[in-house]
Amino acid sequence: MDYSKIIAVSGLQGLHELISSKNDGAIVRSLDDKSTRFVSSRIHNFSHLESIEIYTVTDNVNLVDILLAMQKSSKALPDTKDNAAIKKYFVEVYPDIDFDRVYSSDMKKIIKWFEILKGNDIEIKLTEPVAEQEEEAVVEVAKQKAPAAKEKPAKATKEVKEEVVEEAPKKKAVAKAVKETKEEAPKKKAAVAKQEEKPAKKAAAKEAPKAKKETKEEAPKKKAAPKKK
Repeated sequence: MDYSKIIAVSGLQGLHELISSKNDGAIVRSLDDKSTRFVSSRIHNFSHLESIEIYTVTDNVNLVDILLAMQKSSKALPDTKDNAAIKKYFVEVYPDIDFDRVYSSDMKKIIKWFEILKGNDIEIKLTEPVAEQEEEAVVEVAKQKAPAAKEKPAKATKEVKEEVVEEAPKKKAVAKAVKETKEEAPKKKAAVAKQEEKPAKKAAAKEAPKAKKETKEEAPKKKAAPKKK
């Protein structure tokens, strides 16, 4: 039987297990005589034990904290008819209770509820909220995926580094070749220009004597030309 399904119903003795809820009430089973009945919400109020808190001298605590302290204690439960004995018991078991606001009637109920829970072998513990369970599941999945996610970038980075190392000499060689090409370009142009100048000079040198020869041959003719008159 789950502690989260245990409720206290106003006007009814003891504790009950919540079987099902309806719009106008609930079906409950008594933990004392195991009888099942419908309880109207118009007449009765329902209190889940999980939702009950107890006043202390500091912050309020859940009823579970008090019940667990009683469970761990070696002190015998007091007689519920003796208010002084009840207070003395709780002073020893849970001294932080605010006894000015927690009355003897409240402490009597706690003792009776503890006896009922113990008699039905119900484990006293709070149910973890669904949101927290889902969050824990997400965190666990993230932890499992984290190593794989970390390995992939590391491997990729290693491959990139290797490629960079391999390509570095090639890039240097290309840059050197480009630099040499730029430096050699003017020299090649100059060499070509010189090569072009040599045939031109040779041709000019050959033409020069020929032109002189022609000039010498034409000179007498020009002198002889006036005789025709």
